[in-house]
Amino acid sequence: MRAVIQRVSSASVTIDGVVKSAIGNGLLVLLGIGYEDTQEDLGWLVKKIAGLRIFNDEAGVMNRSVLEIGGEVLVVSQFTLMASTRKGNRPSYVGAAAHQMAIPMYEAFCEALSAAVGCPVATGEFGADMKVALVNDGPVTICIDTKNKE
Repeated sequence: MRAVIQRVSSASVTIDGVVKSAIGNGLLVLLGIGYEDTQEDLGWLVKKIAGLRIFNDEAGVMNRSVLEIGGEVLVVSQFTLMASTRKGNRPSYVGAAAHQMAIPMYEAFCEALSAAVGCPVATGEFGADMKVALVNDGPVTICIDTKNKE
């Protein structure tokens, strides 16, 4: 699994001109699921994101997690994160999981992250043409790949 985590002041997902989800202060998580990803990867990534200390404490130091600040979370599926650009200029998406695997993994990820942060997780719509808007706070953007745990 690959995730791009952005600390945001606000973020939203619009589908066909209608806002599906919107959050205030918190995290926007763009999530890519690969065909080799496992439940172990899912659990590891949820724990890592929930505990990621990228919010400022009273001294202005990034030392607090989204859970500690009572922030919100928006998770958007993004298969293009699994792109390979090793050959040529046209990305290959052969590493992305097929819908039959990716949809249940995405839903399980959202449920697990919701439990980990103690609040409902806002979502996009898997496979939809989404317009994602955000105000990146900092800016702070972190990339995590479960294949690089060590």
